Amino acid sequence: MSDNNTSTLKSYIDSATGAAQNALGSLTGNSGDQAKGQARKDKAELEHDASHATAKVPGATISGSGAATRDDPNRTEGNWNQTVGSAKETLGGLVGNESLKEAGRRQNLEGQEQEAKGQLSDLGSGMAGRAQGTIGSAVTALTGDKEGQAHYEQMRAEGKTQQRGVEHDLNKKAEARQENI
Repeated sequence: MSDNNTSTLKSYIDSATGAAQNALGSLTGNSGDQAKGQARKDKAELEHDASHATAKVPGATISGSGAATRDDPNRTEGNWNQTVGSAKETLGGLVGNESLKEAGRRQNLEGQEQEAKGQLSDLGSGMAGRAQGTIGSAVTALTGDKEGQAHYEQMRAEGKTQQRGVEHDLNKKAEARQENI
């Protein structure tokens, strides 16, 4: 795996190897091995963080590797419907208009369902693209097809970005729910 294509699995392996080297150095009293092991473990943790780095912009996700993907339109529209629905529900509650409040509640729930459908679509597409890209890249590497390998590595990176975008959204929602508890 190239340095600019960090991998979660590789970071776990490197972290475990570093921890083992550190422990062995500690047991044998070899401070050089201990320091090398700690450095390897620290580097692996940075690679793991980079592997999960994503930036959300309206309607898209950009990963730490530079891959960018568009969100399924249902995610964006669902989020918008939730926002408008919540505003209607709040306004209806403030002015005492039960029908506006109920319409807002319905729109909010419909938006949640719509966003979930988009997330499922992006998650499935991301996982499929990631798997196809990984397998395709391995096959083209064996055959020496550099252009094909680059294509499949890009496919894997985009799939990973799609998947991470959904994970990012779900984590943000979970954090918001925790704050409201």
